[in-house]
Amino acid sequence: MKKLPHARHTIAMRLNGIDRNGECEPRTLLSDFLRYELGATGVHVGCEHGVCGACTVTIDGVAQRACLTLAVSAEGCDITSAEGLAPEPDKLSELQAAFRRHHALQCGFCTPGILMSCADFLSRVTQPSEAEVREMLSGHLCRCTGYSNIVSAILEVALQQAATQQVAAQQVVSEKTEDLPDA
Repeated sequence: MKKLPHARHTIAMRLNGIDRNGECEPRTLLSDFLRYELGATGVHVGCEHGVCGACTVTIDGVAQRACLTLAVSAEGCDITSAEGLAPEPDKLSELQAAFRRHHALQCGFCTPGILMSCADFLSRVTQPSEAEVREMLSGHLCRCTGYSNIVSAILEVALQQAATQQVAAQQVVSEKTEDLPDA
């Protein structure tokens, strides 16, 4: 019986703000493509069934499981992995720094996926309750931390972001008041 050659496709995408491309078979999972073809080693594969959350990335701004996504379906997409959260190579994001301060990681295997879900969550829910944070985290498996420190880190970042937004809003009001003509 003659074996059919596996067709390889060139996939182009924006990964962590940089245009990238690589080749893969049509059946290649996005998690494998990102990790092994493009070198995004923060994309971890735990269960390969979308249950553990270790492979979470954002695709066009929405958190998704890379182990449930075919690489070919990410053609032309904007993808962010945990490596893309830091604003500069030697500087942590607010979220990463909060995880560090609160000791919200131990072995670190689940951490990149949790960080990606948290970043997506905090972009949509600006003042979450502890229950909302725990509900969001229910899509992730962590065998080391017990989640309490992770919850504390996320709530701290939410408070910081709310304070920053409040200061920015006050500055806008102040600027508008200064622009008003004197009575």
